[in-house]
Amino acid sequence: MDKMLAGKTAIITGAARGIGAATATLFAREGARLVLTDLDQQPLAETASALSAAGAEVITLAGDVTDPDFPRTTLELAEKAFGTPDILVNNAGFTWDAIFHKMEQKQWDAILAVHLTAVFRMMQTIGGAMREKAKLETEENTPPPARKIVNISSISGTDGNPGQANYSAAKAGVIGLTKTVAKEWGRFNIYVNAVAFGWIDTRLTRDRAQNESVQLGDEKISLGIPQEMLQMAKYVIALGRAGNVDEAAGAILFLASPLSNYVSAQTLLVDGGR
Repeated sequence: MDKMLAGKTAIITGAARGIGAATATLFAREGARLVLTDLDQQPLAETASALSAAGAEVITLAGDVTDPDFPRTTLELAEKAFGTPDILVNNAGFTWDAIFHKMEQKQWDAILAVHLTAVFRMMQTIGGAMREKAKLETEENTPPPARKIVNISSISGTDGNPGQANYSAAKAGVIGLTKTVAKEWGRFNIYVNAVAFGWIDTRLTRDRAQNESVQLGDEKISLGIPQEMLQMAKYVIALGRAGNVDEAAGAILFLASPLSNYVSAQTLLVDGGR
């Protein structure tokens, strides 16, 4: 069988670990050229090295997706190596939870910045390059090929979740942004969709006692979920378990591949039947 992403260039943010790394691996297997970004340089380099060893064409950019200059730097790197990108996966992010009445302004600002404002900027810059390329192709009487943007949302954004007012608001915003841009850019053959994940087994959803964290400036932010919440989760999921990162990546591949070429402005819930 032909590889579904052969000849395509995909940019994936937050690609060092978890869902991002699994998506990069799956995209590589399907023939994509990869531009991988992440805040953490060492795990990003390790992921890229493994993919290169397996024969993938991959370049990396370590940096902060919330930096206003980051989208332009990413685009320039991609265009120099591979030309106009065909696929953008906005996956980067973390959680910084607190009950609403105790949530600090810095928690709100940080989570909105990485999960919504950064997505807006990446779409406007990298998606904007896709749009300009499609306009040029149309002027030359060449039908623009399908180009795909996949934004990562969450069931916290569709349903809300206690302790995650900031994350829920950002992920709900991603859905609204996705649907609007899909309606504006459909005529350029650019498809824009979101995946709303439920409980996927990553460092964001494991037992908080494992002491996983992310460093944001001088702030060390603890990741994970209290053990009692993890125990409750399996009872409200029809499949009775968390999803794994490979299953999550499969949903992203569907929306990035020709299999979804009449699917746009949609939010795909991937939550095990919750």
